[in-house]
Amino acid sequence: MKKIISALLTVSMLMGLAACDSEQQGNADEGFKPSLDTSAVCNISIAGGYDNFEALEAEFDRFNVYYPNVELKYTKIDDYNNMIGTVLDGNDAPDIYVNYSWMYGRDQYMSSISHAEDLADPALGLDLDCIRSNIILNTEDGTLPMVPVFANTYGMLVNKTLFDKEGLSVPTTYQELVDVCSAFREKGYQNPMMGFSQSETTSLFTLSIYPFFCSTVADDAEAVSSLNSLDPSAGEYLRPSLEKITQFINDGCVDLDLCGEIENNYDAVIMRFFEGDVPMMTCSGDTVSGTKKRESRSEAFIANPFEYTFVPVPMSDDGANFLDMSNLQFSVNKDSQELDMANEFMRFLISSAELNEMAQNKGLMSPTKDLSFNSMYAAFGELPESRILSPELIGLTDDAVIQMRQAVFHVATGEMTIDEAVAAFGSFTQ
Repeated sequence: MKKIISALLTVSMLMGLAACDSEQQGNADEGFKPSLDTSAVCNISIAGGYDNFEALEAEFDRFNVYYPNVELKYTKIDDYNNMIGTVLDGNDAPDIYVNYSWMYGRDQYMSSISHAEDLADPALGLDLDCIRSNIILNTEDGTLPMVPVFANTYGMLVNKTLFDKEGLSVPTTYQELVDVCSAFREKGYQNPMMGFSQSETTSLFTLSIYPFFCSTVADDAEAVSSLNSLDPSAGEYLRPSLEKITQFINDGCVDLDLCGEIENNYDAVIMRFFEGDVPMMTCSGDTVSGTKKRESRSEAFIANPFEYTFVPVPMSDDGANFLDMSNLQFSVNKDSQELDMANEFMRFLISSAELNEMAQNKGLMSPTKDLSFNSMYAAFGELPESRILSPELIGLTDDAVIQMRQAVFHVATGEMTIDEAVAAFGSFTQ
């Protein structure tokens, strides 16, 4: 009997090990598989505007596990937006380079698009399905000159520790936002909500109202066409947003004088938030990406650390909107001398695992379909699809958005009335 039991246990263990090996093999099969000679020797250069790109360099190391003799190098180009075309036309053109959706269709950035390989080509094998479709560039001919590697959105940093301490809930509707601000003031908090307000670009006004503005024109193709053509009559489409930002100011949600003391929408916003007495601070995902590194620079945060997260700004009583935008995109130079290996690196990078890894390391929002892996951005992934808005899908151009930003800024700061801003549509300059 003992021998029989021993034999059965041995068989069971062997079957278990076989099943485990099979499962591990199955997981391996789902990962990246090299398609080129792994002993290949070459250099791949990637160009961008970041001062440093440690998150990308970490991907170089991961790629070198498969291709140990491929040297990948990231190079920063000064005045990137204006110089990338010249660099691509030169003798030392990069194999892969940073691109932006707003460059598409603009004559001054023609080289940035014309040098780009069509990444929608099925032969390249890129897993484009892992990326949220609403942030992928829509082109007239159906080609894809660039693919998102980071995403961006607008929202507000929330001091969760303060909310828990005061027994308050993070607002999800506009009325809740107003009520929460009032409740914090009653409890002695001078600035329940703050944000950068010195200039229109990424000001607290733009960050707050842009998602709301998109919701008012998302289903109106005529409005979008009129706005994009800078038709003076299109100013009327701004009126609901201008009325909302006026209500926002009048409801006492922010103290503009104190917000005006914040010098910029990056370092200064983060350091002010880390003082620990501001429950909510409007900012972009770009700003959020700099928070982790600055925790150790804030004496106030070191002395009294707190838990924080990033959530949408609820400007509607129907709920907050998630303005889903691409942040940074990669293009492959179709004239690259190492085109096959450049494409191989892109095939490696464009996957949920690698894009999420790189986004986590950089502190930016991932362009993939699952945002739950990062607690900082998880709130955006929890919003229903009906409240996800994409300027890419709506079709709004950067020219139209500039007009909206300027109009909102002038009205919010009291420099213009709503009627004056509506009438000035199309005449605002950058």
